[in-house]
Amino acid sequence: MASKIWLKIIPLDSKPMLMKKNLIFLGFAVVFLMACSEERKKINEQVVPHPTEDSTQVEEAREEVAFFQYEELPDFPDAILELYTPLGNQVFRPGKVPFEFNIKNYPFEEEASNRFRLFLILNGSDPVGHRSPIFQQELQEGTYRVVAFLVDEAGFALKNFGNYIDRDFQVGDSRPFPYSAEPYLALNFPRANQEYGAEDEFVVDFLVLGGDMKLDGLKVKIEIGDYEYEIDHMAPIRIENLPAGEYQVKVSLLRNNNTELEGPFSSVTKTVIVR
Repeated sequence: MASKIWLKIIPLDSKPMLMKKNLIFLGFAVVFLMACSEERKKINEQVVPHPTEDSTQVEEAREEVAFFQYEELPDFPDAILELYTPLGNQVFRPGKVPFEFNIKNYPFEEEASNRFRLFLILNGSDPVGHRSPIFQQELQEGTYRVVAFLVDEAGFALKNFGNYIDRDFQVGDSRPFPYSAEPYLALNFPRANQEYGAEDEFVVDFLVLGGDMKLDGLKVKIEIGDYEYEIDHMAPIRIENLPAGEYQVKVSLLRNNNTELEGPFSSVTKTVIVR
């Protein structure tokens, strides 16, 4: 009785295809692992020693306070924010004032249902988030300056030209702001009375409007209690190792020769608490 012989026929091109798939998978795995392990690079870091009230006092061992930025590319650099209403120095009756924005090159509609992507600052107050580009806000008689801006995934203000806009308007029997060509500040973070835990990231995030920091010879000075830091461009500033306590955070716009700029919005002060 003849023996049965079973043959398994493998197509000639099956092994190369299998190897190709494995190489593709391996490539994705390597990229994933590199992305996970890669840490963001700190730049412009400045370490500030803790002040001591008594020079003879032996200070307990603790890490020094560090100010720095991360080297990173901006999100949505081509995003455009346009303000249709209010118009410049438009006058409204006290009550509900309409705001209408137009947003381009930015995924506002996709995200608007579950998070704030558009923020407004009125006269230097804390930012208020909005989920729609058209809304009304209850306002009393007065003169107002609105700064509106879009934010990235972390909630920091987008800082490219066109990502933000400002406008003056009046409500009721109020006069316009005196004309001034001076640049000024808008502060996104920190917010008034914001509290930070030991693991929370302390960030100062600001915008400079009405001028160019490089071309106009400007810098921003940050004072957090006795700790100071200066920066000559717009970027979120991280602060590490702040001791627990209550702090006055003052953010000021200065000339490079340390001359203070005039105007009510050239500096902003907020109280924060570090636990």
